[in-house]
Amino acid sequence: MKPTLLILAAGMASRYGSMKQVDGFGPNNETIIDYSIYDAVRAGFGKVSFIIREEFLDSFKSIFEPKLKGVVETDYIFQTFDLEKYGIDKIIERQKPWGTGNAVLEASNNVKEPFCVINADDFYGYDAFKKMADFLTTDVREDNYCLIGYEVDKTLSEYGAVSRGICLVNEEGNLQEINERTKVYAKDGQIVYEEESGNITPLHEDARASMNFWGFTPAVFEQANPMFKRFVEANEANPKSEFFIPLIAEELVKTGKANFKVIPTSAKWFGVTYKEDKPIVQKSIAALIANGTYPSKLW
Repeated sequence: MKPTLLILAAGMASRYGSMKQVDGFGPNNETIIDYSIYDAVRAGFGKVSFIIREEFLDSFKSIFEPKLKGVVETDYIFQTFDLEKYGIDKIIERQKPWGTGNAVLEASNNVKEPFCVINADDFYGYDAFKKMADFLTTDVREDNYCLIGYEVDKTLSEYGAVSRGICLVNEEGNLQEINERTKVYAKDGQIVYEEESGNITPLHEDARASMNFWGFTPAVFEQANPMFKRFVEANEANPKSEFFIPLIAEELVKTGKANFKVIPTSAKWFGVTYKEDKPIVQKSIAALIANGTYPSKLW
């Protein structure tokens, strides 16, 4: 059974100013998602499931269906504000959905095979998809999940400090915890993070960053459902609270219900947060086309 690629694309892209998920970055207006799907299909994935807001459906279908027909199976899953399906008999007014962990739970009726989760607006590289596909076809179990760990220097921006989830990994290569470092940058040949106090601490040269690239079996839906219910009950008065995937991982690790293998990759990550990032991403993709990593026309 081939694994499924679950693409998180329900965010409103408030900082970017438009729907960056379907913005063009390649020479033929390819989106970042196109490159992720191209790499995933080459790596052995059999289906692509888009997690979107229902109002995005026509836009997504018009962009991706003509390209992907006959290439890979696709389906569309809506992230909504409906809490009844989780056994929560309340209507809670919010501007944004409940976060990436909730987005994963929304796929419970559609995804029946091992799957991975990625962000729509992040470029992950073929090496990461190949390693994920291999794990999902040989090693994944309901108590043995994974995430791709990026070399921190391969995730930095030349335009200032970035926020990164830095993985603490044990001797077996499993995740112990993820520490959110809000100001990570290169300084004097080292990668450092700066605390609110102004204290600057070097990161270990082997430190790995999580870029929200996770591997699961469908057992995670049942495992995470009660966590989400508790989260909603604790945060119903906080409209900006979000139930993130690392919260699921953290609880599974701490309760001993699952390990998360941190799979190292040397791939270069790049992403789009602000409009100013667009030319950098376009330049990076052009370089990968020039060196033969990708064809000039993907589909």
